[in-house]
Amino acid sequence: MSATNEFKITQIVDNGQMIQLTLIENVSTEPISQKQMIIENVAKKLDSETKEQIMPLLEAILQAQPTINVKSYQQTQITMAMPKSRYERLGRPQVSEVLKLDLAKI
Repeated sequence: MSATNEFKITQIVDNGQMIQLTLIENVSTEPISQKQMIIENVAKKLDSETKEQIMPLLEAILQAQPTINVKSYQQTQITMAMPKSRYERLGRPQVSEVLKLDLAKI
């Protein structure tokens, strides 16, 4: 099983001797609406006959509610420091470039 993840560089701090990289997980997330989460969870709990009767009513009630989008995934952020020579051996990656990290070795 591969534990390699992609991280996007969001910040680079160079103090001359050391380089500090701030990385955030490179995943695309789609926000899910709170209404959709409610409808899906209620639908899981009901049998088909009850669902047929309740769902139109529930959808009508939720139409009057404001739409609140919820992020469906919390991204991991990593800050790491390394000697400048090692950073240069990595090819001097810049902000917004993607690095692959083997998390099994961390």
